Amino acid sequence: MPTASLTIDPAARVGPINRRLFGSFVEHLGRCVYDGIYEPGHPTSDADGFRTDVLELVRELGISTVRYPGGNFVSGYRWEDGVGPREQRPRRLDLAWHSLETNEVGLDEFARWSARAGTELMLALNLGTRGVQEALDLLEYANIRSGSALAEQRIANGTPEPHGVRMWCLGNEMDGPWQIGHRSADDYGKLAAQTARAMRMIDPDLELVACGSSSRAMPTFGEWERVVLEHAYDEVDYISCHAYYDEKPGDLGSFLASPVDMDLFIEQVAAVIDDVAARRGTDKRVAISFDEWNVWYLDRYHDEDKVTDPQSWPIAPRLLEDSYTVADAVVVGGLLMSLVRHADRVTSASLAQLVNVIAPIMTEPGGEVWRQTTFFPFAITSRLARGYALAVAVDTGDYDCAAYGSVPLVDAAATHDPELGTGLFLVNRSQSEAVEVSVDVSALGPVAVAEALTLSDPDPHARNVHGDSSRVAARVNTTASLEQRSLKITLPPVSWTAVHLRSVA
Repeated sequence: MPTASLTIDPAARVGPINRRLFGSFVEHLGRCVYDGIYEPGHPTSDADGFRTDVLELVRELGISTVRYPGGNFVSGYRWEDGVGPREQRPRRLDLAWHSLETNEVGLDEFARWSARAGTELMLALNLGTRGVQEALDLLEYANIRSGSALAEQRIANGTPEPHGVRMWCLGNEMDGPWQIGHRSADDYGKLAAQTARAMRMIDPDLELVACGSSSRAMPTFGEWERVVLEHAYDEVDYISCHAYYDEKPGDLGSFLASPVDMDLFIEQVAAVIDDVAARRGTDKRVAISFDEWNVWYLDRYHDEDKVTDPQSWPIAPRLLEDSYTVADAVVVGGLLMSLVRHADRVTSASLAQLVNVIAPIMTEPGGEVWRQTTFFPFAITSRLARGYALAVAVDTGDYDCAAYGSVPLVDAAATHDPELGTGLFLVNRSQSEAVEVSVDVSALGPVAVAEALTLSDPDPHARNVHGDSSRVAARVNTTASLEQRSLKITLPPVSWTAVHLRSVA
């Protein structure tokens, strides 16, 4: 049996775990909103039409923030369409996803949903077809208590208290030619800086996110970040990263190593941030908001499946409803570990998306809601990863893969909180062999194994589906034991594991 060893030292701090690391993303795309979180007439729906069975799973998932309402959708969105009496709201063409937007759910309704879910609302601004004035209008409507025209409009619409949104995205994926309003880094950087300066004239304490690259594979990657930050460094608090991964046919080994790419993405963006800061002679350090990340099988969304008829605009069509496997969940758990490892630089992140659309939660209209395989590593990591991220070096064997060359067989991340204890997260990338892991925990003092959970299956492509929604789950790993200040645990092939160690008197 292959082996791996590592040491956990609470003094080896990387940075504090910001709760915003466990955010998600709701876009007006497919069935994420309509027939997802919102379904009037469903047996569980509340007075606003939101499904309470979905809300319960969102709370279980441990979501901290929700980025809304896009995504590509936001670059053509008129926020005014989604406020006021529902019967008076216009229906609009959504060019991003060739759908008809009914505007039944808008800012006020979604803010109420977010509060019920126990999440912080993170708003994205349309800098595709709109600009500075429209951003200021939305900020006034959302955050000014009373007295101004738009604040009074919100009050008249039935929301007397301001929403108090602190975090704002200055557009979405403006580096992408697919984006409505796509522009050069120079043009976008100027617009982002102008918008940020104007918004801070209303509230200087807002937290603003500039658009970084929508992929590390973009031809403008690196240079895009540099130019945007040259314009906007003093005005923004974050620059974003977006990344999606999928299993290529016959190459599960590369897919399981996807966190290697995320690690590199984060480190390269951090290097650009530091370079711009050094040349500007500033002590300020812009943080990273990894506000779109997930496993996404985009190649399954073929051209022939897309509606392109200019006279046909479906409402909430079934789009991008990936059914996730055990391997997908192992990768999602590994990507979370990458975010945790970089907690000193990444202080906000959003799993894209939350319900139905490449999501950990699935629904059927009028019917059940269930957890996809990816639900489990996210919910468990959100619950256990507290306090500080720790530097962890793993002594393990390597294997070769087509995408990244030689990569470690076992991946690991750890966190420590004086009250909660220590969280250890492990991935076994071997497709055929279990791995025995030894962990030196002597620096933690006396500890006990409070919990050890593993997600795996003899079939790495097993999944939870409608009608058979409980095949895969994270289950107790009975091999976890402590022997003379050493934790021993066996990891099955293609598996993700979490161990919670608590201090004992």
